Amino acid sequence: RCVATAASVALPAMRVATTQHAQQQQLLQHRMRQRLQRRRAVAASAAEAAVAASSRPAPKREEVFTGHPSNNVSDYIYGKMGENLHMQPSHPIGIIKQAIYDYFEASAPGKFSTLDDLHPVVSAEANFDEVLVPKDHVSRSPNDTYYVDDATVLRCHTSAHQAELLRRGLDAFLVTGDVYRRDSIDATHYPVFHQMEGVRIFSEADWGSEDPTEFAARELKASLEGLAKHLFGDVECRWIDAYFPFTEPSYELEIFFNGKWLEVLGCGVMQQSILDGNTGTTGRKAWAFGLGLERLAMVLFEVPDIRLFWSGDARFLGQFKAGDLTARFKPYSKFPACWKDMAFWVSPEFTENNLCELVRAIGGDLVEEVVCVDEFTNKKTGRTSNCFRITYRSMERSLTDEEVNTLQDKVREQVAEQLKVELR
Repeated sequence: RCVATAASVALPAMRVATTQHAQQQQLLQHRMRQRLQRRRAVAASAAEAAVAASSRPAPKREEVFTGHPSNNVSDYIYGKMGENLHMQPSHPIGIIKQAIYDYFEASAPGKFSTLDDLHPVVSAEANFDEVLVPKDHVSRSPNDTYYVDDATVLRCHTSAHQAELLRRGLDAFLVTGDVYRRDSIDATHYPVFHQMEGVRIFSEADWGSEDPTEFAARELKASLEGLAKHLFGDVECRWIDAYFPFTEPSYELEIFFNGKWLEVLGCGVMQQSILDGNTGTTGRKAWAFGLGLERLAMVLFEVPDIRLFWSGDARFLGQFKAGDLTARFKPYSKFPACWKDMAFWVSPEFTENNLCELVRAIGGDLVEEVVCVDEFTNKKTGRTSNCFRITYRSMERSLTDEEVNTLQDKVREQVAEQLKVELR
């Protein structure tokens, strides 16, 4: 009877527990469905914003791929053109851009023209000569710059539009756009990023009896220190003397933020020959600055990997909204990395930038980093050997050994074929 009684008591309790478990499972599934719906809604919203923002379409393929022997633009790079991250209001790049526009509008209402949609394919003359880049400067090399043909490039900086806008008669402007540079692969470098160029012209009525260069430099520093405080709060600023071919004197602005000094931008008083030669006037002074929006966004929003800006992942984009500078990125996953080492005897065709371009073309944004981990020169033969470590990691899923091995095999094949290295 005791056993029967215990069983009769246990059965209803089990039924209650089973019912509660079923209810919990239903509640859990409901919450998961809600999360999924929210993610889809954010993704749809981001996609709609991206479409709406892309008022400047990508250049036509035949404009970029000309068949010219100097052309070194890859399909990977062309695929980034027309994304217009800076024109998406709730994207971190768009948020930073608008905050800077708002600052200058508040500082000088109606003074600055803003331009977001200038064409990224420019003449080499505009990109280099018109801003006084020396003929032998390393930035002119096809190792650093994407050439469409001998006379045409993908702009390396928004300064490529400076002379053109001065000739238009603009005396204060902010230009934002995507710029392109062949570069290394790591968490802070990407071959496409976004810059903003700022220019303001002054006349004798502005500086009066003061030295015009000193006046322009003082106005420049006051404006940019104000911008730094607008973005980062009441930070300490310091100025470092620098060299840029298109400004004299030239400076870099650094801020003390989160316990360390960080470079924010480069600037200076515009070279007089650029100002006078493109405005057709004399007796004026101007300042100019250039800044990288990704650099600012990574620091301000605490974004650890520059690839995230291009991911389109709703878990990333959903953390930001237009006009909000207070958001801080919250990591949502960390998938395992896979390392592959590749050693070879270098060739005359080999450069690190050429290697990174080739790896990007094959692995795309699955490649997190490419770094040289060993180098030595054989004393007998004089040949130099490099060993590069390629880190593969997706921001959205775990990679399989099979797909990483397939990518690495393609990299090894193409490195040997295109860069003429001898694999070891």
